[in-house]
Amino acid sequence: MGSALIPFMLWLKAFHIMSFIAWMAGLFYLPRLFVYHCQVVAGSPESARFKVMEYKLLRFIMAPAMISTFVFGGLLAAIPGLIDWHSGWWLVKLACVLAMAGFQGACGRWRRDFAHDRNTRPERFYRMANEVPTVLMMVIVIMVVVRPF
Repeated sequence: MGSALIPFMLWLKAFHIMSFIAWMAGLFYLPRLFVYHCQVVAGSPESARFKVMEYKLLRFIMAPAMISTFVFGGLLAAIPGLIDWHSGWWLVKLACVLAMAGFQGACGRWRRDFAHDRNTRPERFYRMANEVPTVLMMVIVIMVVVRPF
């Protein structure tokens, strides 16, 4: 099957990059929404608005973007010769992508806490958490573009 994908490689790569960009946008924005959500009173109309925004962002943008990133990335990885499986860069990239998926899972748990007015974390926690996807994205891009090892 991998060889049959060769004519579509550039399309797969384009859709993989677009999916990754959409996923990153959500991973950057959701923790920022949590920061702002911490600043409003639980049960208030503002809190209700944040709950809707957080749910829709996670469910309708981030989840599909993450899934399509994995699908298109997996299809690219199936193309023979595209990845030197003896190099270490792709393992680091994969570990960071899995960490990013884990971070999204954590965001889902934090969203549920806000949805049930059970958040106990301070605003500062979410400000710091907001940096995690940035660091992971930087490592991923360096691994793919530079391929240092």
